Amino acid sequence: MASPLIFNLASGSVSCGFTATAARELQAKLNEIALTLKAKTAQTDLSRKPTPQPPIEYQYTGDVFLEIFCNPNIWANVFVAKVSITLRDDRIRLSSETELTRIIEDVERFVEQFG
Repeated sequence: MASPLIFNLASGSVSCGFTATAARELQAKLNEIALTLKAKTAQTDLSRKPTPQPPIEYQYTGDVFLEIFCNPNIWANVFVAKVSITLRDDRIRLSSETELTRIIEDVERFVEQFG
């Protein structure tokens, strides 16, 4: 059963029907982004160039198509990182960029509803 997941963006918000299973998958992907950025921040040998990491992408197809994309190579740490979010169906398409931490909080709040 799909429930509304609300994404709080820099200016406004958007919601879409989402399942608990899909939210847990998205939560795992967002945590992967955060861990990649934390590992980059924790690197102690600053004389060595960091190893480039592949971009991280999540896609969901349900009532709508949702795509979240992050290139961890361009962000210094998890607190400044942003993700691109695209939400579309056959009538509308919304693309925006928002803070990674904000999306993580939105998804965590949604997952908590289901225990």
